[in-house]
Amino acid sequence: MPVTLRPLDPRLFPAWLERSRAEYVEDLVAAGQTSQDARRHADESMARSFPSGAPGPGHAVFDVVDDAGEAVGYLWIGPDRSGDAGAWWVWDIVIDADRRGRGFGRRAMVLGEEYARAQGAHALGLNVFGFNTGARGLYESLGYETTSVRMLKRLD
Repeated sequence: MPVTLRPLDPRLFPAWLERSRAEYVEDLVAAGQTSQDARRHADESMARSFPSGAPGPGHAVFDVVDDAGEAVGYLWIGPDRSGDAGAWWVWDIVIDADRRGRGFGRRAMVLGEEYARAQGAHALGLNVFGFNTGARGLYESLGYETTSVRMLKRLD
């Protein structure tokens, strides 16, 4: 399946940033944070990665594009926060709900790996929420290994 990564049009960046932030808040709430804490956490994270509302150094946001030239999702990739210039991170990847299960995410991840490698990356990490079993399966099938596990038990 032909899939490409197209740099996000800068004019669309503000809307993308709000979409990504809102989706992150939803995931944080689903993972157990309060709405207020999730919004604060997402705001702080986005401010670090997108100073002045634009991607920080090394960060790239791409539309994931199908063979008809239609955006079916997005990929945000860039250096991680470790200080190791060769350690990169998949900060966010989303394939539109009606397009999932067709290989777009797999191909986007492979293209993201190629992009990171071309930028000098020697490692690519990511975080996946425990409830996102589909994504976990995809990442494991691509060779990503679990490096940490955070657990929660709800008491209410």
